[in-house]
Amino acid sequence: MSQLNKDILFLLFEEFHNDSKSLFSCLLVNRLWCETVIPILWRNPWSYGIIYQNKSYLFAIIAFYLPISIKEFLISQGINFPSISYQSLLFDYLSFCRSININIINSIILIGSSLAHNQFYLQQEFYNILITSCTELKYLDIRSINHQIFYFPKAKACLETLYELKCDTSVDPIYFYGLARICQNIQKLVIINNTIKVNHGIAKLIEAQENLKNFEWIDEFEEDYFIEDPYKETLLALEKKADVLNHLKIYFQYTEGIEHTLPYEVLSKLYKLKTLIIEDFDYFTKEQLVYQYIEVLRVDYITFNAASNIIENSGRHLREILLFKYWDHYYYYDFGDNFNEDSLNFIHKICEHCPSIEYLTLAFPPTKEHFTEFEKLLKVCQNLKSLILIILNIDERENSEKIMENGAELLKALIRSAPINLREIKFFDYFKFSLQALEEFLKKWRNRPALSLFTTDHIYNNEQEYIRLINKYKDNGVIKDFRFVSSIYWTFYYKKLINDNLYLN
Repeated sequence: MSQLNKDILFLLFEEFHNDSKSLFSCLLVNRLWCETVIPILWRNPWSYGIIYQNKSYLFAIIAFYLPISIKEFLISQGINFPSISYQSLLFDYLSFCRSININIINSIILIGSSLAHNQFYLQQEFYNILITSCTELKYLDIRSINHQIFYFPKAKACLETLYELKCDTSVDPIYFYGLARICQNIQKLVIINNTIKVNHGIAKLIEAQENLKNFEWIDEFEEDYFIEDPYKETLLALEKKADVLNHLKIYFQYTEGIEHTLPYEVLSKLYKLKTLIIEDFDYFTKEQLVYQYIEVLRVDYITFNAASNIIENSGRHLREILLFKYWDHYYYYDFGDNFNEDSLNFIHKICEHCPSIEYLTLAFPPTKEHFTEFEKLLKVCQNLKSLILIILNIDERENSEKIMENGAELLKALIRSAPINLREIKFFDYFKFSLQALEEFLKKWRNRPALSLFTTDHIYNNEQEYIRLINKYKDNGVIKDFRFVSSIYWTFYYKKLINDNLYLN
């Protein structure tokens, strides 16, 4: 029975593997709980929201595993170890570890010494002991690495089980050549591009992988000048992984002067994609892309026709369609010359091909025909959980009375036809709700699950009548959250939404 209890506890605690606060609390309940939680906490001890350079106990635990001869040498160099480093431990902590994060380990090492040469010695010994002790390494973050860990005695046995690698392009290519020789079963590769110099080791590492399912490329640099195309080599290497690649996220910050046709040529060949996320890459206009397995589509700049084509050929698997990130009154989004017709066709395609959609961005004008089709979509897409709505009249400028009428019509459509799963709606500020229409809507929403509402219109944040109304329906449970999000902050919120819901497999 005790073993059964421990197994059940383990399954329960696994559900909280991302909630360090709750897991840390469980350590204090009793010995059984402590013994069950420790392996979960130590699977990836670098992932918690704590200040690691202040956590001397982590330094002491890792130092405990160092051989006496190594400690004596380090002490002779002026490094002091806490007394716990010489005592016995309650658990073999590092045996549970499946992750190494170079950045965080380097910050912990600062506890041992402020001298650069001492830190170098500690890094080498700490990396080595982790490589030796982590018998099934799954996650490795090598940003800021200074040692060729693939030459350590037990590196091959440790690294050949690697599932996920995170790195940056400032790392010397020799590290990637070394890893490519050992690690050929990486399934998730995250590249932070933080230098204008092209790193030729990245492509070699990609080519060496036999089962690369998940790839991310994120630009993070201030310069905007490259001697050569920073993406070409990587894209061509990815093209060779078309038979296995399922998830792709790319954020290309620098697009001037590169071969614009190449990304589309490569994308057209990645036929097994389930997730496609493209941030800030010009306008996505190609209409010949076919992804029969696509489940998640998130593209900042895309035409209706390109999006509709992907939807039509999606195999009815789409769960998320998040588009038009930069639509607010500080940005002009070009919806094309046929906004009315194209947006209507976009809604039709979703109704026809996306029965399982959960997260959706819609942009359309406030015509009677569009509201009718929008209501049909709500009735068809019964799994819909979250809506981002952009409703505007491109053809003519409407007065405030007409804008209020459009808002009232939208709320009526939601009350009549919104699926029971709908929990979240984000409104942009090109249409408004009168106080009366909003209260009528909230009254009729009373018997549904609590609703989270987000808006870029300051009226709900500034005018007392709206504030009182919103607080009233917060108090009685109709509104779960009503948040004003400034237009400047909106894009950051959007990116957080993307990262929070990011694919895991």
